[in-house]
Amino acid sequence: MTHNVAILGASGYTGAELVRLIAGHPDLHIAALAADRKAGMQMREVYPHLGPLDLPRLVTIDEIDFSQIDLCFCALPHATTQAVISQLPRDLRIVDLSADFRLRDPAAYEKWYGKPHAAPELQKEAVYGLSEFYRDEIRGARLVAGTGCNAATGQFALRPLIQAGVIDLDEIIIDLKAAASGAGRSLKENLLLAELYENAAGYGLGGKHRHLGEFDQEFSKIAGRPVEVTFVPHLIPASRGILATVHLRGEADQIDAALRNAYEAEPFVHMLPFGSAPSMKDTRGTNMVHIGVAGDRRQGRAVVIATLDNLCKGSSGQAVQNANLMLGLKETAGLTGVALYP
Repeated sequence: MTHNVAILGASGYTGAELVRLIAGHPDLHIAALAADRKAGMQMREVYPHLGPLDLPRLVTIDEIDFSQIDLCFCALPHATTQAVISQLPRDLRIVDLSADFRLRDPAAYEKWYGKPHAAPELQKEAVYGLSEFYRDEIRGARLVAGTGCNAATGQFALRPLIQAGVIDLDEIIIDLKAAASGAGRSLKENLLLAELYENAAGYGLGGKHRHLGEFDQEFSKIAGRPVEVTFVPHLIPASRGILATVHLRGEADQIDAALRNAYEAEPFVHMLPFGSAPSMKDTRGTNMVHIGVAGDRRQGRAVVIATLDNLCKGSSGQAVQNANLMLGLKETAGLTGVALYP
């Protein structure tokens, strides 16, 4: 059975990545594409690399007949999705790629995003969309909130370790490198070629990065007590990809064993041999996470390195994985491609 899907915000990077992935999906058909400012255009005019695909013309959201849609992907900017989803049919299944429904506590949302949540009743039914850890809830959900790409990378490195109790929860440092597409497609001065090329810079310093809200929420839930990590992200001159180096107090062999045990049966998580480090290109264009563990010269300390593609596993690939679960499809459908290299 083929399921009709709509993509709202199709002209952004995550929208284009959804189109790329769904084009090779055996069970999903793109029935509608919405893009406010580019309504009326063909997708090939916005993204020439999608030109060979037979895609519907971009329209406004109001022009879509949602009675013909089985599932809707919302790839809209933060703080706009709440109002849009509030107006969609109540029986429509939705995967949201924005930050609008990730934080369960409305007060936490206001703290990290600077404004009150506009749809608290919808927030109550939203399921956090980290597929590997919320499968059962996602299968029965109507509304799934995709994670932040940085937040997903850090969680893949740390969730099993917190659960297994093999690390000191008060000494967690996440040093993360993120590619420019994580900032979206809007024009920004610091993303100009002359600014970004041959450059790297930290941002969101001093505990101000919004994805800390997700780390606080998820890690504290697992531990059963408050857990606050040190998180230092850096923007690097790359188009896509994330690499997180996590510094920990704990025995490296126990850390490695806990991660291998947690991910042994996971199709999208690959554990490297002990002492090996993944690189960003290992996961480029895929729905994979690669993780490596190494000891430190100081006894009782270790490093975990995790990498994923921010547009795929960190966003659109995760969204398709969640849609597969929600629609009762094979979880890996449309997501089994290997990395583009070099």
